[in-house]
Amino acid sequence: MARGLFITLEGVEGSGKTTQAATLAEALRKEGRVVSVTHEPGGTRAGEAIRKIFLDPEVSLDVASELLLVLADRAQHVREKLQPGVEAGEIVISDRYSDSTVAYQGYGRGFDLPLLRQLNQLATTGMIPDLTIVLDCPAEVGLARTRERVKGKDHRFDRFESELVEFHRRVREGFLAAAEAEPDRVRIVDSQQSYETVAAEIFAAANELIRTRCP
Repeated sequence: MARGLFITLEGVEGSGKTTQAATLAEALRKEGRVVSVTHEPGGTRAGEAIRKIFLDPEVSLDVASELLLVLADRAQHVREKLQPGVEAGEIVISDRYSDSTVAYQGYGRGFDLPLLRQLNQLATTGMIPDLTIVLDCPAEVGLARTRERVKGKDHRFDRFESELVEFHRRVREGFLAAAEAEPDRVRIVDSQQSYETVAAEIFAAANELIRTRCP
């Protein structure tokens, strides 16, 4: 059986990752591809338990504790869902993965980047996405979208939604740095464009990869 593909969608809060991950999956299924969609944190049963602590702003976490929680979630996610899916020949799409950790805990929180990358390597057993799409927009735009989305709802902002805009600007810098460092893997899509345009650009990037790797 041919190996599948691993595609990740990344970006700041409110960049549209979750919606576009579902849209990409639907488009690929229409092409006859076997696709699974997952997310971090929380893509497994253990991950859901970790997610509750990780995102709860009322639970005080040191940056190292925060990092180790998300890495524990990732280690389980890789072994339980990501690797088996790719090995079964699926196209696995994940809403967030290791680039988020570099952006949020590295650039956002200031955790030592070389050490963080080593720990990410341990958690992922070296599993790297075949393609990463960074949905890019200014931090202010993403936060405004997030607040508009939950307006009038009984919603409590999570640990990261509650952060000041300066934090989210640093996070964005982390994603842009990843794209600059690995242009063959990481593609930037301007998420301020229309939903249809963003979806089309993501599908084109995914289709280019698929034609090369899964003819």
